[in-house]
Amino acid sequence: MVSQKGLALVDRDEDGVDRAFRNDVLEGLRQPQKAVPARWFYDDRGSQLFEDITRQPEYYPTRAETEILRERCGEFAELIGPGRAVVEFGSGSSVKTPVLLGCIDPSAYVPLDIAGDFLRQSVADLSAKFPDLPVHPVEADFMRETALPDEVADLPKLGFFPGSTIGNMVARTAVDLLRSMRATLGHDSHDGAMLLIGMDLVKDRAVLESAYDDAAGVTAAFNLNLAERINRELGGTIPLDRLRHQARWMDDYSRIEMHLVATQDIAFQVSGESFAMSAGESIHTENSHKFSRRSAFTLLLAGGWTPVRRWTDGEDRFSLILARAATPRNAP
Repeated sequence: MVSQKGLALVDRDEDGVDRAFRNDVLEGLRQPQKAVPARWFYDDRGSQLFEDITRQPEYYPTRAETEILRERCGEFAELIGPGRAVVEFGSGSSVKTPVLLGCIDPSAYVPLDIAGDFLRQSVADLSAKFPDLPVHPVEADFMRETALPDEVADLPKLGFFPGSTIGNMVARTAVDLLRSMRATLGHDSHDGAMLLIGMDLVKDRAVLESAYDDAAGVTAAFNLNLAERINRELGGTIPLDRLRHQARWMDDYSRIEMHLVATQDIAFQVSGESFAMSAGESIHTENSHKFSRRSAFTLLLAGGWTPVRRWTDGEDRFSLILARAATPRNAP
């Protein structure tokens, strides 16, 4: 049962371009270290490419997280309980989301995603597996507080944020997002909002770098798709054949960085504004922070969430953490 009432349009300008996308790209390209926020990877093609990444042999997070969901199903059911509306921040994976929904007997499912076509397809796929589950898709940027459909306003809620997307953000932005999620889910509800969140773990550098630079080149295509999107939607002239994908482990920051590196001097325009890059310069497109137990818990507490239980897969590659919204008097 899929509701269409929750679908909301992204704020677009007179040319039909997402205003936030244009602003973020232009502001990022003006910086000494050019950068574009990772959330703009996920147009419809980018979302599909990411699904393809999750199936690459080098990319362990999806397999590890799915292992946890399947093996700890009974614990999720006991701790979360039945009857919660599951609010997923990002369209549901065809693998992970059904496992969770099958464990906890939810009252409704509310996927939030900025890529409308991908959102509708993922909802259609999931509704076929759970035909009796009310589904209320919302096309929105989950980085901001979002008004949920009226149908779930009075239901206890579980936020679901798998895949370690929280690791794409620097600490300040991650804390802001966690607080925004807390506001979206309604921390004052009588049953208290909960959050189930994935966080990747620190591990061997070679394993990490290969996970973000697979032999088949899918991650490279995913990275380059961002430049293709800029060219297509913002009238860009970025020479795609003069950019190469690079994944770097930055130990001091405990993160993988993805870059689009210029192979030679280039000049281009975006939305009528001129830019140039020297050979070796890059556009920084993604961070993927890796966590210890301590750093993960510290981040959640700063964002207004109290950790309840933490699980890892059998090889200690990945973690899932269940947290409860802090009461207002204890929250930041």
